[in-house]
Amino acid sequence: MPLIRPSVDDDLDAITRIYAHHVLHGTGTFETTPPSMQDMTGRRADVLGKGLPWLVLEEDARVLGFAYGNWFKPRPAYRFSVEDSIYMAPEAAGKGWGKALLAELLAALERGGVRKVMAVIGDSANTGSIGVHRALGFERVGVVESCGWKFDRWLDIVLMQKTIGAGDSAPPVDAGGQA
Repeated sequence: MPLIRPSVDDDLDAITRIYAHHVLHGTGTFETTPPSMQDMTGRRADVLGKGLPWLVLEEDARVLGFAYGNWFKPRPAYRFSVEDSIYMAPEAAGKGWGKALLAELLAALERGGVRKVMAVIGDSANTGSIGVHRALGFERVGVVESCGWKFDRWLDIVLMQKTIGAGDSAPPVDAGGQA
Protein backbone atom coordinates (compact mmCIF):
# COMPACT_ATOMS: atom_id res chain seq x y z
CA MET A 1 0.00 0.00 0.00
CA PRO A 2 1.34 3.43 -0.81
CA LEU A 3 2.10 6.03 1.83
CA ILE A 4 -0.47 8.73 2.59
CA ARG A 5 0.99 11.78 4.31
CA PRO A 6 0.63 15.55 4.66
CA SER A 7 1.90 17.38 1.60
CA VAL A 8 5.16 19.31 1.64
CA ASP A 9 6.49 22.03 -0.65
CA ASP A 10 8.52 19.50 -2.66
CA ASP A 11 5.25 17.81 -3.73
CA LEU A 12 3.99 20.84 -5.62
CA ASP A 13 5.52 19.92 -8.98
CA ALA A 14 3.74 16.55 -8.95
CA ILE A 15 0.51 18.09 -7.61
CA THR A 16 0.55 20.68 -10.40
CA ARG A 17 1.22 18.01 -13.04
CA ILE A 18 -1.57 15.71 -11.78
CA TYR A 19 -4.08 18.54 -11.66
CA ALA A 20 -3.06 19.82 -15.11
CA HIS A 21 -3.82 16.37 -16.53
CA HIS A 22 -7.35 16.57 -15.11
CA VAL A 23 -7.86 20.12 -16.38
CA LEU A 24 -6.78 19.17 -19.90
CA HIS A 25 -8.34 15.71 -20.16
CA GLY A 26 -11.09 15.38 -17.56
CA THR A 27 -14.40 16.81 -16.50
CA GLY A 28 -13.91 16.47 -12.74
CA THR A 29 -12.75 20.09 -12.69
CA PHE A 30 -14.36 22.84 -14.69
CA GLU A 31 -11.09 24.73 -15.06
CA THR A 32 -10.02 24.89 -18.69
CA THR A 33 -6.47 26.24 -18.34
CA PRO A 34 -4.05 24.44 -16.03
CA PRO A 35 -2.92 26.61 -13.15
CA SER A 36 0.78 27.28 -12.75
CA MET A 37 2.87 25.83 -9.96
CA GLN A 38 2.78 29.31 -8.39
CA ASP A 39 -1.04 29.17 -8.47
CA MET A 40 -1.09 25.71 -6.91
CA THR A 41 1.41 26.85 -4.28
CA GLY A 42 -0.95 29.67 -3.34
CA ARG A 43 -3.97 27.35 -3.24
CA ARG A 44 -2.18 24.90 -0.98
CA ALA A 45 -0.97 27.71 1.29
CA ASP A 46 -4.55 29.01 1.56
CA VAL A 47 -5.87 25.58 2.62
CA LEU A 48 -3.06 24.98 5.11
CA GLY A 49 -3.41 28.53 6.44
CA LYS A 50 -6.98 27.69 7.45
CA GLY A 51 -5.73 24.70 9.45
CA LEU A 52 -7.17 22.24 6.92
CA PRO A 53 -5.40 19.16 5.56
CA TRP A 54 -3.76 18.76 2.15
CA LEU A 55 -2.59 15.16 1.77
CA VAL A 56 -0.65 13.26 -0.88
CA LEU A 57 -0.42 9.60 -1.76
CA GLU A 58 2.99 8.39 -2.83
CA GLU A 59 4.46 5.12 -3.97
CA ASP A 60 8.17 4.55 -4.55
CA ALA A 61 8.81 8.24 -3.69
CA ARG A 62 6.42 9.39 -6.48
CA VAL A 63 3.35 11.45 -5.64
CA LEU A 64 0.41 9.78 -7.41
CA GLY A 65 -2.51 11.65 -5.89
CA PHE A 66 -3.57 14.46 -3.64
CA ALA A 67 -6.63 15.41 -1.62
CA TYR A 68 -7.63 18.35 0.50
CA GLY A 69 -10.58 19.99 2.18
CA ASN A 70 -11.46 23.65 1.93
CA TRP A 71 -14.29 25.63 3.47
CA PHE A 72 -17.53 25.00 1.61
CA LYS A 73 -18.25 28.74 1.68
CA PRO A 74 -16.16 31.58 3.13
CA ARG A 75 -18.69 32.88 5.67
CA PRO A 76 -18.08 32.03 9.35
CA ALA A 77 -21.25 29.96 9.79
CA TYR A 78 -19.83 27.42 7.33
CA ARG A 79 -16.67 26.83 9.38
CA PHE A 80 -17.60 23.24 10.19
CA SER A 81 -18.42 22.30 6.59
CA VAL A 82 -15.86 21.61 3.87
CA GLU A 83 -15.75 20.62 0.23
CA ASP A 84 -13.33 17.83 -0.54
CA SER A 85 -11.13 17.61 -3.62
CA ILE A 86 -9.24 14.53 -4.75
CA TYR A 87 -7.17 13.93 -7.89
CA MET A 88 -5.16 10.87 -8.86
CA ALA A 89 -2.47 10.45 -11.50
CA PRO A 90 -3.74 8.41 -14.47
CA GLU A 91 -1.40 5.53 -13.65
CA ALA A 92 -2.93 5.26 -10.15
CA ALA A 93 -6.51 4.82 -11.35
CA GLY A 94 -8.43 1.67 -10.51
CA LYS A 95 -6.17 0.48 -7.68
CA GLY A 96 -8.34 1.56 -4.76
CA TRP A 97 -5.82 4.18 -3.74
CA GLY A 98 -8.24 7.06 -4.23
CA LYS A 99 -10.58 5.45 -1.71
CA ALA A 100 -7.71 5.10 0.79
CA LEU A 101 -6.65 8.71 0.24
CA LEU A 102 -10.19 10.05 0.65
CA ALA A 103 -10.70 7.93 3.79
CA GLU A 104 -7.57 9.44 5.33
CA LEU A 105 -8.72 12.93 4.36
CA LEU A 106 -12.07 12.33 6.07
CA ALA A 107 -10.29 11.14 9.22
CA ALA A 108 -8.06 14.24 9.23
CA LEU A 109 -11.07 16.52 8.72
CA GLU A 110 -12.92 14.85 11.58
CA ARG A 111 -9.91 15.25 13.87
CA GLY A 112 -10.00 18.95 12.95
CA GLY A 113 -13.61 19.34 14.06
CA VAL A 114 -15.33 19.30 10.68
CA ARG A 115 -18.90 17.98 10.82
CA LYS A 116 -20.04 17.97 7.16
CA VAL A 117 -18.12 17.17 3.98
CA MET A 118 -19.52 18.01 0.57
CA ALA A 119 -18.39 16.67 -2.76
CA VAL A 120 -19.12 18.85 -5.77
CA ILE A 121 -18.34 16.39 -8.54
CA GLY A 122 -17.91 17.62 -12.07
CA ASP A 123 -19.85 15.60 -14.67
CA SER A 124 -22.62 13.16 -13.81
CA ALA A 125 -20.74 10.62 -15.94
CA ASN A 126 -17.76 10.80 -13.54
CA THR A 127 -18.45 7.32 -12.19
CA GLY A 128 -15.03 6.98 -10.57
CA SER A 129 -15.43 9.98 -8.28
CA ILE A 130 -19.10 9.29 -7.59
CA GLY A 131 -18.27 5.66 -6.79
CA VAL A 132 -15.39 6.39 -4.41
CA HIS A 133 -17.51 8.92 -2.54
CA ARG A 134 -20.46 6.52 -2.35
CA ALA A 135 -18.16 3.74 -1.10
CA LEU A 136 -17.13 6.00 1.79
CA GLY A 137 -20.69 6.79 2.83
CA PHE A 138 -21.45 9.95 0.89
CA GLU A 139 -25.07 10.35 -0.17
CA ARG A 140 -26.17 12.03 -3.36
CA VAL A 141 -28.24 15.12 -2.58
CA GLY A 142 -28.74 16.58 -6.02
CA VAL A 143 -27.58 17.43 -9.51
CA VAL A 144 -27.15 20.87 -11.00
CA GLU A 145 -27.80 20.23 -14.66
CA SER A 146 -25.85 21.75 -17.53
CA CYS A 147 -24.03 24.36 -15.46
CA GLY A 148 -20.58 23.94 -17.02
CA TRP A 149 -19.35 24.05 -20.62
CA LYS A 150 -16.16 22.11 -21.37
CA PHE A 151 -14.97 19.98 -24.29
CA ASP A 152 -17.84 21.35 -26.41
CA ARG A 153 -20.57 19.94 -24.19
CA TRP A 154 -22.69 20.84 -21.19
CA LEU A 155 -21.72 19.26 -17.91
CA ASP A 156 -23.64 18.70 -14.69
CA ILE A 157 -22.33 18.75 -11.16
CA VAL A 158 -23.32 16.03 -8.73
CA LEU A 159 -23.67 17.12 -5.11
CA MET A 160 -22.91 14.55 -2.41
CA GLN A 161 -22.53 14.90 1.36
CA LYS A 162 -21.27 12.99 4.37
CA THR A 163 -21.73 13.74 8.05
CA ILE A 164 -18.64 13.08 10.16
CA GLY A 165 -17.93 13.22 13.87
CA ALA A 166 -20.92 14.21 15.99
CA GLY A 167 -22.63 15.75 12.97
CA ASP A 168 -25.51 17.94 14.06
CA SER A 169 -26.20 15.97 17.25
CA ALA A 170 -24.29 18.49 19.40
CA PRO A 171 -23.04 22.06 19.08
CA PRO A 172 -19.53 22.37 17.67
CA VAL A 173 -16.65 23.76 19.66
CA ASP A 174 -14.27 26.20 18.02
CA ALA A 175 -10.58 26.09 18.77
CA GLY A 176 -11.20 28.88 21.29
CA GLY A 177 -13.70 26.70 23.17
CA GLN A 178 -16.77 28.58 21.89
CA ALA A 179 -19.81 26.99 20.24
